Amino acid sequence: MQIKISARHGHLSEASQEFIRDKAEKLLHFFERLTMIEVTVDLQKDIKEVKFVIQAEHKHDIVARSEHHDLLAAVDLVIDKVEAELRRYKEKIQDHRRTPPAGKVAGAPVSEEAHEE
Repeated sequence: MQIKISARHGHLSEASQEFIRDKAEKLLHFFERLTMIEVTVDLQKDIKEVKFVIQAEHKHDIVARSEHHDLLAAVDLVIDKVEAELRRYKEKIQDHRRTPPAGKVAGAPVSEEAHEE
């Protein structure tokens, strides 16, 4: 998995980059098939904006962004959003194969001729 961290309108310290990288690596606990995480930090205003774009297998992208006055708090907020989206995505993938066929769910009538033979 690749992690790309970029900053707009400023420079991130090594400590901030390491903090973001550690948080991003922990996302693998929620979903193992992540291929790339792109983190963009906007430092122009008083309010810091952090945006995560996560690419998973099967061409599915997860995007989350958050704003806060403190950079580390903004990262924590966006991580919470990403974790929730990853959980929903993983459940959607797993439930896809476990649901019964549509005919059984809809209560489609079964022809009596099939049972008599």
